[in-house]
Amino acid sequence: MTEAPDNTAIRTALWRAMHLDVDAAPHVFEDEVGLRIAAPEDGWRQRPDMDPEATKGFRAAIVARARFVEDLVTEQNGVGQYVILGAGLDTFAQRRPEIAARLRVFEIDQPGTQAWKHRRLLELGLPVPTLVPVDFETGESWWERLIAAGFDAGRPAFVASTGVSMYLSKETTAATLRQLAGLAPGSTVAMTFLLPPELLDHADRPGLRTSQTGARASGTPFVSFYPPAEMLALADEAGFAQARHVAGTALGERYFGDRADGLRPSSGEDFLLATT
Repeated sequence: MTEAPDNTAIRTALWRAMHLDVDAAPHVFEDEVGLRIAAPEDGWRQRPDMDPEATKGFRAAIVARARFVEDLVTEQNGVGQYVILGAGLDTFAQRRPEIAARLRVFEIDQPGTQAWKHRRLLELGLPVPTLVPVDFETGESWWERLIAAGFDAGRPAFVASTGVSMYLSKETTAATLRQLAGLAPGSTVAMTFLLPPELLDHADRPGLRTSQTGARASGTPFVSFYPPAEMLALADEAGFAQARHVAGTALGERYFGDRADGLRPSSGEDFLLATT
């Protein structure tokens, strides 16, 4: 096993850090911990994928979805378990200890990423959540590993999966939703999905093509896109009590509507919110 983080996880953490560096206050999401964990080489701000102007729409979208999920977590009442599917360099447990203290945080990701992150958290003296390494490539069951790590299937949970479904087959995502629909009553699932290119704003389509090219070159191509109606149908078929669609553009209005600098999230990644 190679101890190394996923390139996408690093990029996401660096974009969150850049939001504080190059975007004007008020900041939508404040995360300096991810940068400390990533510890990129000097000159990382000059990387092409960190260009402040060219990537501002992506950067805004990343911080908007992170803020939305964190707002949802904060609003949970009587829910004591928080599961992050495809956690990457998520830093909730380190940044929000006052909320994490009333939750058990489970982070699910590939073994190499988990081992590397565990080492980095210990080196920095930061809190370590319950890390659940799962080798998806061998067909290992994330649910079985989660239960083995101490997750209580009889108690409600909040589950977040952001920036993951585009890398999975539709069959895998449908199976994941069926598993999550069996969570205890009172549970909530927040999952992002990519819209088909024809549903994007024209101005954002070139950016999607660039992202697709980069993902393919990294060996992690985008394989699944969903019109909102299709994702809602999957949730309904899975057996959720309720499901609704939250457009990325709505998050733009919610978190960026009063800004004078024109910073707005790019369109293309929306949310499924489903409850049991």
